[in-house]
Parts: sequence; C-alpha cells; structure tokens
Amino acid sequence: MRQMTLSTVEYPTETAARRALQEQLLRINGSDAYIAQRSPTFGTVLDKFIADERLKEIKARRPGEVVDDGLKFSTTTAYLSVIKLHLRPRWGTVQLTDIKPLAVQEWLKQLSLSRKTKQNVKAVFHRMIELAMLWELMSVQRNPLGLVEIKGGSSQPRRKKLILTPQQFQQICERLDEPFRTMVVIAMCLGLRVSEILALKWSDFDFEEGTMMITRATVHGRIGRVKTEYSEDEMPLHPMFAEILLAWQARCPVSEEGWAFPNPNTGGVWHASVLQGDILVPAGRELGIERLGWHTFRHSYRSMLDACGAPIGVQQKLMRHAQVSTTMRYGNAYMTEKRKAHGAVVQMVLPVRSIEKAEASDASA
Repeated sequence: MRQMTLSTVEYPTETAARRALQEQLLRINGSDAYIAQRSPTFGTVLDKFIADERLKEIKARRPGEVVDDGLKFSTTTAYLSVIKLHLRPRWGTVQLTDIKPLAVQEWLKQLSLSRKTKQNVKAVFHRMIELAMLWELMSVQRNPLGLVEIKGGSSQPRRKKLILTPQQFQQICERLDEPFRTMVVIAMCLGLRVSEILALKWSDFDFEEGTMMITRATVHGRIGRVKTEYSEDEMPLHPMFAEILLAWQARCPVSEEGWAFPNPNTGGVWHASVLQGDILVPAGRELGIERLGWHTFRHSYRSMLDACGAPIGVQQKLMRHAQVSTTMRYGNAYMTEKRKAHGAVVQMVLPVRSIEKAEASDASA
C-alpha cells in the first residue's frame, strides 16, 4: 500500500486535488485499470496534456530566457488560454464517452467568437481527443470532432487585408526614428515576421556574401525557435538594403548578446506589441492608415513580389512557407496591376470597334 499526501498549498481546492488524484491514478494503475474503475473525464486529458508538455513551466519562464526545448512560448500560451477560457469550463467534467459531435457543434455555434477563433478552439479540442485515444482513455475510433462543422463566426464583416503602396511605405519611414525605421525596412524588404526581426543578432548577417540567416524568434521577450522548420532559412541582402543595415550597425548600442535591435532600457529584446501600439499605429493614423501592424508589411511584401513578376515558387521560398497555398493567402494585387491585367483581357475579347470607341471617348474626356 502506498500513501500520498497532496499539499493544500499546491492544491488549494478540492477540485484541484481531485484532478491531481486522477492523474496519479492513471499513472500508477495504467489506462485499463483506470477506465475499469472510473469513467475518465475530458478534464483528465487536459491535466495530463498540461503536465506532459510542461505548459505551466514554459509559461513561467522569464523574459530574456532562451527556450530551446518543448513547445514554443506562443504555442503554450495559446493552448493554456483555450483550455482555461473555453474547454475546461464547459467540458472539463464531462466523461469522454459522453462527448458527442452535435453537442460540440451547437456549443461552438453559441460562442461569441470569430470564425478563426472557433476554428482554433476546435483544433485544440480535436487534438485532446486524439491524445485521449493515444493514451487509451477511450477506444480508438473516428475522432468525433472530425464531424463538427463551423458554419459561421461573429457578425462582423471580414476585413480586407491592408496592403501598402511603395509611396505609403516611404511616408511611414519618414515619420519613424531609429531603430524603428530600420525595423520596418527589414519587414518590407524581406517580409520577416516581427518576432524574427526583434531576435536578429549581428552575427546572423554576412555582408561580404550578401546573406543573412533567420534562426530564432522572440515572443513576449522569450527567445526560441522560429515558427516552423521552413522559417529557418538563408535570405539575400541587396547592396542598397545592406547599406541601410550597415548604417544602423554603426549607431547600434552594444549589447551583451549582440542584438541588432537591443532595448536601451533592458539590453534585451523589444516587445512587438509595445512597438505596434506606441510606434506603428500612431504613424499610420497620421497618414490616414488605420490598423497598421507588423504583419501589414509581410502582406505588402508578398503583393510586391507578385507585382514584380516573381514566380510563385520563389515567392514561397522568400516567404518561407511550407505550402504554396499559404503564400497565396497573403497579400492582394495592387489596383494598378489589376487594371493592367483587366485591360489586357478586355482588348483580347472585345471587338476592335468597341476598343477604338472607348479610346476616343477617353481622349475627348
């Protein structure tokens, strides 16, 4: 016989203690014995997932700490948020065998969330059910979440992607001081994510070869891997672009870690949300550009690649996407390019007389 005492400091409530007890019973007795004695709840799966992936430990890491193992900090916070706000309150005490797709679909329908957020909630839910089957807490079968459809989100209309013209970008640069001007130049000329820009070190640049390496990213001050394995890549440095970077390097404050953009107050990395709220948004509003954000430059970069006639395969590599389909969802065609393509089609299909009449009308106007 073994006796175990659960500390009231670590588990201050009866509910918290029972969750920990379920986890211990599962670990000691095994899934078959556990299922025979008790009907596992969805909360058991959530607790085991949080413990196995060390989510609370990762979340507790301090800014500036390098995180090379486990889930990324951004992924961890997203998981914990979905679990705390949505999954556990509704489904934590529900037995796994009682989770039915229609009930889940009706629940998602009633949530006052955007379609994208609902899809994220469903994806985490789906993942938890997969793990429940892997851990033999329920029989292996078709995942019931695979039958759930998300038919609608909030009533807000879908916002059009904001795409900057070269002229707008120049106006934004004129309103920014260093190092923020060089940050947005990198964002526009290479399409880097802000998490990658803020984590750049001068050792990542090879000005003689005209290249730079993208190897790390920062989220809320935590340094870790880039978003995906495809995001880690070598990028080109045009001589004109390299001159701007070298000019900033000559002025850049020295930091212990060799950051390309050290925060002068801490010596560490900047926080993207602070820069967006304090720097980008005000600069955009001065120009009548609402919702200016870091990802605006990435969308604009993809649109400019399209306007330059870059092959879609090259665009995918420069955007560092795993799939071409992801690249295609970025950006939009400029109106000048749309008019050019539209005009070419019109001249191909309409009679010559109609085109001559239209040109005469334009000339007289």
